[in-house]
Amino acid sequence: MRRTPWALVGLLVAAGIVAAFHVGKVPPALPSIRAELGATLGQAGWLLSTVNLVTAVGGMAIALTADRVGHRRLVLFGTALSCGTSFLAAFAPDVGTLIASRFFEGLGFIAVVVAIPSLLLKIARPDDQRLAMALWTTYMPAGAGAMMLISAIVLPGTSWRVAWFVAAGVSAAMLLALLLRAVPRSELDASPGTRRPVLHEMAEVAISGGPLAIALCFGAYSCCWFAIVGFLPTLQIERLHLSTSTAAIVTALVVIVNVGGNLASGWLLRHGVARVTLIVAAAVSMAFCAGGIFSDALPDLPRLLLAGLYSAVIGVVPGALFTAIPVHAPRPALAGAATGLLMQGSNFGALLGPPLTASLVSSSGWPAAAWLTSISLTLVAAAGIFLHLRERRRVAA
Repeated sequence: MRRTPWALVGLLVAAGIVAAFHVGKVPPALPSIRAELGATLGQAGWLLSTVNLVTAVGGMAIALTADRVGHRRLVLFGTALSCGTSFLAAFAPDVGTLIASRFFEGLGFIAVVVAIPSLLLKIARPDDQRLAMALWTTYMPAGAGAMMLISAIVLPGTSWRVAWFVAAGVSAAMLLALLLRAVPRSELDASPGTRRPVLHEMAEVAISGGPLAIALCFGAYSCCWFAIVGFLPTLQIERLHLSTSTAAIVTALVVIVNVGGNLASGWLLRHGVARVTLIVAAAVSMAFCAGGIFSDALPDLPRLLLAGLYSAVIGVVPGALFTAIPVHAPRPALAGAATGLLMQGSNFGALLGPPLTASLVSSSGWPAAAWLTSISLTLVAAAGIFLHLRERRRVAA
């Protein structure tokens, strides 16, 4: 029996981590961008959200494109596009040009992250697929968190352009590694097969209960995770009176600890813990944790520690959901499209979480934000139970 090529799995996961560098480079760089280019708060918001918007709108369409042109080709294209765009954008003379560049960086990002899961499912043995997908879920917290940490360290005293050059350089190194190590591998060759029309396959996935529940669950997870992580710098600066760079470093560390939950989910699933147990237990327990984070009754430092605990524990949810894709896709050929739908749900949640939190806090204070996390985590638990019942019916059938 063939073995899972773990070195190749690691290279593909690393490609996703590098793609996420282009997401994590922006938040710590915003003060420098506003000072140098005169960006307004509204323009800063677009710099933050453009990548999420591209993914939220085009996730499934790009995934189906990958099914037709080849997933390996799309990973190479996305890495090259992110690299070239980031390098050229480092010379942007105004904020409008920089926002336009974020659109192309978003295309590069989504091309990479919707193509790699299908490759991982293809090259991993069936017994190893859960672990491979759990490793894959680390790409966003590991990549964005690492780049946020790098930016927080190098940006004081320099320009935001340095962060763009760093992200471009890392992507260039990854592109070279892919050309040398991924292109020659026959395991990544496209499988022959006939495809139905794109719109037909999109509709087939969109009306399927499993992929829809996975997308809803991931969207609710992203909404409440970004609601907390997005406002950590504000909490630290306004309540703990930390410096901007220190707040950025602490926030980056809180993002990175999410990786622990991602990896734990793979280990737990591999050792027989049910997917529904992971999702529901994390959602229920973290609803109380989020309530403590937004409560004025707790001192500020314990609230910060709770945010780290929240990020780590809730990290089991992405691992549980990515491993559900091959189970709930309408047919194996549509696993990529189901991944694209998941990414759309995730990024819709990321778009909605911060502004909804800001609205609640502005109208009723920080404790009101707990309503958003409670509702979102209830949706996470409900979707997890639905997926479990659906799996039981399929096994019975």
